[in-house]
Formats: sequence, C-alpha cells, structure tokens
Amino acid sequence: MSKKRPAGRKSRQVVTLKAVAERVGLTPGTISAVLNDSDASKVIPQHTKDRILQAARELNYKPNFFARTLRSKRTYTIGVIAEEIGDSYGGPIIAGIESYLRDRGYFFLTGIHRHDPKLFDQYSQLLLQRGVEGFITIDLNLPHSLPLPTVAVAGHRHYGGVTNIVLDHRSAAELAISHLKKLGHERIAFMKGKASSSDSETRWQNICAVAGDLGIRVRPELALQIEIEESSPELGYWITKRLVASGAKFTALFAYNDLAAIGAIRAIREGGLRVPEDVSVVGFDDIEAANYHYPPLTTVRQPLGEMGQIAAKALMQSIEGKPGPEEIAVKPQLMERQSTAAARE
Repeated sequence: MSKKRPAGRKSRQVVTLKAVAERVGLTPGTISAVLNDSDASKVIPQHTKDRILQAARELNYKPNFFARTLRSKRTYTIGVIAEEIGDSYGGPIIAGIESYLRDRGYFFLTGIHRHDPKLFDQYSQLLLQRGVEGFITIDLNLPHSLPLPTVAVAGHRHYGGVTNIVLDHRSAAELAISHLKKLGHERIAFMKGKASSSDSETRWQNICAVAGDLGIRVRPELALQIEIEESSPELGYWITKRLVASGAKFTALFAYNDLAAIGAIRAIREGGLRVPEDVSVVGFDDIEAANYHYPPLTTVRQPLGEMGQIAAKALMQSIEGKPGPEEIAVKPQLMERQSTAAARE
C-alpha cells in the first residue's frame, strides 16, 4: 500500500540546470558558465546572460553546492580568526566581511585566538582541515605565516602571502592630540593598550611622536598602561581610578579605545570630577555605544565595517590569483562630540 502525502504538503521539486536550459533554449553548459561566472562566460553576450539569470530567478534555481565543489575542486569558504566572537571591535569587522562574501557566494567559518599562539594554531589547523581557501585574522600579529592566502586586519608583521589592513595611526594621533591642544589642554593623560593587542605598540609610538611634534609632554605620571585582558570598560576604569586617587593634575585623557574611555569617565566622576568640564576624554574606534554614552564620546573613528569589506575583497583577489599589496592603510576620522571641551583655567 502506497503512503499518501499529508494534505497541504507539496513535494519539493529540484530545479536543474537542464530545466533552466530548456526555458531559454540553450545548452546546460552555457547555463553553468553564466551562473558560475566562469571564464567561458566572458564570450557570452550580456543580453543572453540577462535571459539566463532571469530564467534562473523565475524557476527559483538553487545551485548544488557539493556538485559545484566537486567540479571546481573549491569550497568557496574562508576562515576568520578573531580575538573573540562578538566583541565591540571584531564584531563590526566580521559584519563587513560577511556582507562582502554573502553577495559573492562565499561562506566563512570562525575561530578565536585570544592572543594565544597555541589556540591560534589549533583553530587554523581545524579550519584547514575543513577546506578553507584563505584566512582573515583580526587584532593579531601573526606568529608565523599560513599555508594559504592571508589578510591580517590590524596586523603589523610582514610575511609572504600576507596583506595587512592597518589604520593610519600617525593621522589618528594627530587628530586626537591636535583637537585637545586647540582646546587648550597641555596636561594630557595617555593610555597604552594591553601588550597582547596588535595595535598597542604602533599606536603608542605614534602618540609619543605626535605629542612631541605638537609640544605636548608625555609625562610619566600621566602615561597609563592597561593591564587587564577583559574586553569591557574595566580596561580604563581601574587605571583611571588610581590616577585620580594619586592627585596627579590632568585636564584631558586620550584612551586606548572607546570601552576604556567609558570606564575612565566613570572613574573620573567617582573621583568628584566632571566630564568634560573638568576633564576632557577622547576615545578610539567609534563603537556603536560611543554616540549613546553620556556624554556622547569624542573619538577617533576606525571604519571597522569597511575594513572588514576591504579584507574580504583583498583575500578573494588573492585566492583568485591576484596577490594583494603588503599593506593597505585606512584613514581615521575624528568624531567630535560632547566629552571634550576647553581646558579649565
């Protein structure tokens, strides 16, 4: 006795290349070339490509991923290794990567490194075993090169086959320190990032150089070293709390990132000072929360989503046989809001 299909449920018919070919009166090979955007499609007239694409949409044709992979011997998958998943810095970069790859039929798998070389090696090997065609790393100075094309966002070490996406830290320091100097600030506290962060040393060197050029002294008692690893406002809270308690005189603070700036503002207020009336605070990154904190945070903006898209584009070009440059520099922007004001008398 044959089983009856429950009422209301229709069989799901798979639309094949042959069905699309019959719709437009062309061969399955021609259809495949256009839908896969292969080299053979370059000689096909655009009006014919448009007919094929329209027919595929009308028939709701879905390419068979596994068949595509077997034919091309490719997985159309990349590996993304970030410090952690969902943090305020890496999250927007991953969103930029995803938006670029999604529109081009690529997929990505993620791993974390937490600035631990052993963990990085573990995840990179797992991703290799799963057939990724390249890597994007975030906030990591690569301990060594990888056997596939690689793009390092905020990477500063140079290996063959690796493209570094970096912020112009000289310009970033100039934007922040010039802004404070114009407001009359001379006694500025500066934060240096945790040693594990890939941007820490480069950013600090540029801060010191720009401050010197502008006649601003980086005073030892106002040079703060972030020591904790948590990705939270605690980054700036405890060191600023100690600074305020020490009685050191300062009228402005340039934080390592926006989370540290938010923590610093709380510590400053708990010390009986006001922001920005008594102390101006400048952040770094322009995370989503920066504009909604009170007061809205003046900060140096890194275009994090755009950096993710640039990284994805550079990696895809490298996978396709067009090696990218050793380094791509991205320009920062000062977002002037309400956490900075003229220095008090």
